[in-house]
Amino acid sequence: MSRVGKEPINIPAGVEIRLNDDSVTVKGAKGELTSPLFADITAAQEGNTLTISCADLETKKTKSFFGLARMLIANNITGVTKGFEKKLELRGVGYRAQSQGKSLNLSLGFSHPVIYALPDGVDAAVEASIITVSGIDKQKVGQVAAEIRAYRPPEPYKGKGVRYVGEHVAMKEGKKA
Repeated sequence: MSRVGKEPINIPAGVEIRLNDDSVTVKGAKGELTSPLFADITAAQEGNTLTISCADLETKKTKSFFGLARMLIANNITGVTKGFEKKLELRGVGYRAQSQGKSLNLSLGFSHPVIYALPDGVDAAVEASIITVSGIDKQKVGQVAAEIRAYRPPEPYKGKGVRYVGEHVAMKEGKKA
């Protein structure tokens, strides 16, 4: 049995849960998210706890989806109450970012500016050389941060590029004269 899947999920005050046959909808102060329930996996609410159970723990597929279903629902509950955020840092001479409504204008050393359109449910704020990507869906926030980082990943010789705040980049030694 999955160690992650058998843990009960605590439901904080102000969060409403609707259980369907194939999905769980979580509604809170920041919005509403829906998670799928995979085959042979069910959810039951008892008071302010939600438990996930699996009918068939013999097949590898249902065992692997058991813990996944629990974490998707737990992340949705965290998202509609607190939200998620990722911080990116721009390092390099002339590397800048500006927030323009639902898009980011990035100057990353190319001959042209990079315009990144933010998807629905994700916001970005820029302070100096720090970009803060925030939203209620953990997957969307992580995907947007990864796509912004992919425009100019940190290079190992000078350390220039877009990196996560706190990310360690192993630096290489340059050519010796």
